[in-house]
Amino acid sequence: MSMELSYTIEEVAQFLKVSKLTIYDLVKKGELPVFRVGRQMRIDATDLDNYIKNHKTNQGTTMPAPVFEPNKNNNKDSHTIVISGQDLVLDILGKHIEKNLPIKTLRSFTGSLNSLISMYNGECDIVSLHLYDGETGEYNLPYLKKILVGYSYILINLLSRKAGFYVKKGNPLNLTAWTDLNREDIKIINREKGSGARILLDEQLRINGISSKKIKGYEHEENNHLSVASAVSTGKADIGVGIEKAAKLVGIDFVPLITEQYDLVILKTLETEQLITTIKEILLSNQFQSEVNSLGDYDTSQTGKIIFETN
Repeated sequence: MSMELSYTIEEVAQFLKVSKLTIYDLVKKGELPVFRVGRQMRIDATDLDNYIKNHKTNQGTTMPAPVFEPNKNNNKDSHTIVISGQDLVLDILGKHIEKNLPIKTLRSFTGSLNSLISMYNGECDIVSLHLYDGETGEYNLPYLKKILVGYSYILINLLSRKAGFYVKKGNPLNLTAWTDLNREDIKIINREKGSGARILLDEQLRINGISSKKIKGYEHEENNHLSVASAVSTGKADIGVGIEKAAKLVGIDFVPLITEQYDLVILKTLETEQLITTIKEILLSNQFQSEVNSLGDYDTSQTGKIIFETN
């Protein structure tokens, strides 16, 4: 190992050649201790060394390898859950969950579709979604019905927000509609595969009969809304697709094109009954909605509404 004192989740995933969600799962199970620096989780180099040593095989002994115990600072009655998604509101939700339940919340900053697949594989507890389906004009539920086959789940609205184009100040190229993506004089900056913004873009291209191969910059990807907005701000691209909040944070113009339904999905099991009940109460509370509304650019009129629930 190098002389670094600690590593990010991404660095450990790269080193072990596994996905970030695999590392989150180890953290959730208490096998790999973490500590926080602001919003970022880090793993001590010594703990990572110990984990690797303890999970080596064929060491000439019949004794089972020891397994990491949960962080000793945690309440022994608490456990950890992973909330997947990028919106700042998920931090607020995590804080409220920790206030109401003996639960430690961790964040996975992964796109909607990839997070949903991780939930199917048992690697995520709460997934936030904004997946647009061009066939029905609906958000999220069409994807759940195709992916979470055989699972029992509940879909609850977290908030609504505007999605559309990031453009330079003053919108000099007059970009106002999805069909403008067919213009030869623009360069786009894209989101990564599996993100809600990428799916929205691809669905709109399909609906409007626009070939992605003809769009300059389509293959250039960023992993979050702020990075896309920043690329437009610095002139690396003329246009990007994302949510309104990021445009205001970066200081560029925003062209609203659609109202996104941003929902939470949770699997229904005996273990998650109390979690689901608590989340319902949190989302409907005046305190939570006031905190969300104070951020601006969010609509909480449907917050807490049950969109769909299996039997």
